[in-house]
Amino acid sequence: MTHRLVFAGDSITDAGRDRADDESLGDGYVSLVADELRRRDDGAVVLNRGIAGNRAVDLERRWADEVLAEGPDVLTVYVGVNDTWRRFDSDDPTSVEDFEATYRRMLDTVPAATTVLLVEPYLVIARPEQRDWLTDLDPKRAAVARLAEERGARFVPLHEAMTAAAAAQGAAAMAPDGVHPTPAGSRLIADAWLTAFDAALGRARA
Repeated sequence: MTHRLVFAGDSITDAGRDRADDESLGDGYVSLVADELRRRDDGAVVLNRGIAGNRAVDLERRWADEVLAEGPDVLTVYVGVNDTWRRFDSDDPTSVEDFEATYRRMLDTVPAATTVLLVEPYLVIARPEQRDWLTDLDPKRAAVARLAEERGARFVPLHEAMTAAAAAQGAAAMAPDGVHPTPAGSRLIADAWLTAFDAALGRARA
């Protein structure tokens, strides 16, 4: 079966894609996923609809026209870290209640036949003050996991894996600013996504 995969999210999904080119995938985890699916000869169509800086409310504004309008049969949503980041760099917080309500409204509009993967936002501690960020991010991570369970979506865990990799190799090896992944970080995200995708389809990781 040929799958039509749409990835929606923030800069980690966007990864520098050319937004004037509908087929541009950027140089992050989405591109790595597409490479793996081509290697498998899956015939998958992969579309990147990430936009750097997006919070949940930003994604909701373009949800119908830029995400659902693409007709995905596999939909990946990866958003949340900017909902935390803006609290600390712009004094513009998003409560976990508002974050979860926005996320739920988006999911409410997804056709029942669509396979949905929800990616856990992570934070690597690159600077001491970022430890305070976790008090804001942790409830949002829990909200994404809760929504995945409620909706029967596949949850893609990242925070613990990225934290462990950063502890072993240094934050600079995975995400120098705590958020934006290096190629090694993108590889970890892609591998976690592929594991979840294969599980959602009921097959062992190739």
